[in-house]
Amino acid sequence: MNTFRSIASIIFILICLGTEGVFAQLYQAGSEQEKSEFYWPKGKEMAISLTFDDARLSQADKGIPLLNHFDVKATFYISPNNLLKREEAWKDAVETGHEIGNHTVGHPCSGNFEWSRENALEDYTLQEMRAELDSANEFIEKNVGVRPVSFAYPCGQTFVGRGKNTKSYVPLVASMFETGRDWLNEGPNDPAYCDMAKLTAMELDGKSFQEVKKLIESARSKGQWLILAGHEMDEGGAQTSLLSTIEAICKYAADPANGIWIAPVHQIAAYIKEERGGQPFTGDSGGTYKRMFLRAKQKQALLWPW
Repeated sequence: MNTFRSIASIIFILICLGTEGVFAQLYQAGSEQEKSEFYWPKGKEMAISLTFDDARLSQADKGIPLLNHFDVKATFYISPNNLLKREEAWKDAVETGHEIGNHTVGHPCSGNFEWSRENALEDYTLQEMRAELDSANEFIEKNVGVRPVSFAYPCGQTFVGRGKNTKSYVPLVASMFETGRDWLNEGPNDPAYCDMAKLTAMELDGKSFQEVKKLIESARSKGQWLILAGHEMDEGGAQTSLLSTIEAICKYAADPANGIWIAPVHQIAAYIKEERGGQPFTGDSGGTYKRMFLRAKQKQALLWPW
């Protein structure tokens, strides 16, 4: 019996060692991702989208004028209350080619954040989220004249409900928008594979150009789409994308030798979708949610009368 156990132990160890080698090879292969087979237009090697959330006042006052100086267009996922504080500036932004995206009405996040306790995703239903997204679309269309096709998940959180009743609202976003942008992700998007309803975004706030340049160089080596996400656009402060960094990105992307296509999310997403053989986004109303939406919208009308 002891001999049998010894032989069995040796066999088990050998199997484990062999398996470990296999897993190690898989991990190493995965860590060195090959360059995407996707082809960017006009010989470009990668794409970048600059995106900013919440319609912070510094975006209209300082950020957009800087981008306009370099003829670089960005995507802005707006919050209605902030947009109203600079309404004319946001209308001008649309006229100059910037994209306006949906970021909900009330910016609901997990109630685990104390500041979101009264507007917690845990207390939402899919019907209520549908009503809020539609209300935000109507507000943007009414006030700046465009209906958004791009969405950004507040706090990068994609659920409603709690515990066993938790549901993803990614399918809802997929039915209503061309794209849904995430937040605080670890890498860029592979244009040949990425899920348009769950695009990754890497943080721009607080980074120097040298830090961003490393992200750009890595994405370019793999032919990826790098989406950078920020909030304030100023010289410093919390949740702030530095104007000096944004200026350096614009200059770097403008050099043809660097092979960068820099454009709003919608423009790049539409190109990718066409290259992958998909149909252009037509604004599917999400028929399976229609009746639920109408009931929920009546409930939400008391909160958001636009």
